[in-house]
Amino acid sequence: MNKAFPKEIKIGKRLVGNGHPAYIIAEIGANFDNSLTKAKELCNAAKEAGADCAKFQSFISEKIVSGKGFARMQLKGVHGTWGRPVNEVFKDAEFPREWHAAIMEHCNSIGIDFSTSPYDFEAVDLCEQLKVPFIKIGSGEITWLEMLEYIAKKNMPMILATGDATMSEIDEAIRTIEATGNNQLILLQCITNYPSMIESANINVLKTYQSAFNILTGYSDHSAGDVVILGSIALGGCVVEKHFTLNKKDKGPDHPHSMDVAEMTQMIQRIRQLETAMGSTRKFVVEEEAETVTVQRRGLYAARSIKKGEVITAEDITALRPALGILPKYKNVVVGKTAKIDIDENEPIFWDNF
Repeated sequence: MNKAFPKEIKIGKRLVGNGHPAYIIAEIGANFDNSLTKAKELCNAAKEAGADCAKFQSFISEKIVSGKGFARMQLKGVHGTWGRPVNEVFKDAEFPREWHAAIMEHCNSIGIDFSTSPYDFEAVDLCEQLKVPFIKIGSGEITWLEMLEYIAKKNMPMILATGDATMSEIDEAIRTIEATGNNQLILLQCITNYPSMIESANINVLKTYQSAFNILTGYSDHSAGDVVILGSIALGGCVVEKHFTLNKKDKGPDHPHSMDVAEMTQMIQRIRQLETAMGSTRKFVVEEEAETVTVQRRGLYAARSIKKGEVITAEDITALRPALGILPKYKNVVVGKTAKIDIDENEPIFWDNF
């Protein structure tokens, strides 16, 4: 390996990685429904929900799918539910190249990052020309090593999804990227089904990635709700991605399994709460616990009235709340000492009582 992977990466105007808030991508995908106006509305809504990035996908149908190839398949997954040839659905979902600059300018004006997933070499070049803050590489490209190398040589931050990939395939992809000298890489766990099942999420694989590759991680999630996303952040994920729509009932391939504005807003609020709750790896008594250290712990008390000059026995002592006097662990030290003052029953015992 040429370089160690960094613990933080500059994306746009902020740092992403260990010790920083999670970077949240609202994946708009095909949900702009071939409307530049709607694309801008989605960016506005993503910003309002609290997302860091509104992300699109840059492909030309003829350069990503083969109609004849798909016609040879008996599709059982989501592609088989469209009721139309796959290449036609992709054609309708193309994000026009001439719209990219306009959408990026719009995103800049409202204060949200714009990025896109390129699916051909010209789209990668466009990402470079636009100076997008990162390039997201979809799971389906992980074995297209020529493309991975081409993207990596742009020396831009990369986010690589790993859906339906084996560890050996992921390792080969990482080595291909590393060989270019570009180490600005974040690895996302993903289950490539739409929608995916929560029981398939395998969030714990983030720990495997962190251990095996010593790399920043995150999650690109297609399941319902925010459980998987929150779990990934708890395990150290620093980038998360969810499909995003204005209306889940809109017509189109991605709308039904996307989060709407209310769901995205709630998820991001919960993410920020979770990050606050995660706190520090250092265990310490926080300010709000200061009183309960005494209130909820026990100290040694007189089990009966003890007169000055009496020798303390074990039966003379009980342990009660609050912990005002000597701690219970010193009971054996107290036994055998002589009281130099009277100690009333149920009064705390102090060292200066002897």
